[in-house]
Amino acid sequence: MAVQLLTPEGMFAPVPYHHVSIGTGARQVHVAGQIARDATGNPVATGDLAGQVAHALRSTARGLAGAGATFADVVRLRFFVTNWSPDKYDAFVAGIDSVVDELGIPRPLPPLSAIGVDYLFEPDVLVEVEAYAVLD
Repeated sequence: MAVQLLTPEGMFAPVPYHHVSIGTGARQVHVAGQIARDATGNPVATGDLAGQVAHALRSTARGLAGAGATFADVVRLRFFVTNWSPDKYDAFVAGIDSVVDELGIPRPLPPLSAIGVDYLFEPDVLVEVEAYAVLD
């Protein structure tokens, strides 16, 4: 496997993700920001952060698969969440938890960042997900 995930001793814990990933492959896969839209561009899970996180991760999985990758090859995830506040954490994590088994997302998760932003693509978009993977 081209990706090794780890959390060195002394780094902040517990967190639901690894702090470090090492990619040893030559091919890089970058999946552009995925949002809660169906294949024809219609909004999905409007007003539901957990539902939008789940849908965006499913779309991310499709993008990875198109390049011959899976979440096992991901070295980094980046989430952008509109109007972030700590009270959104449970819904955010629930969205991830709802698809980890379905999509084969490793636990703990690959290194990730959740970045609060004022707004995204369109007003109904609550979250956007980017993925970076390495293949042999």
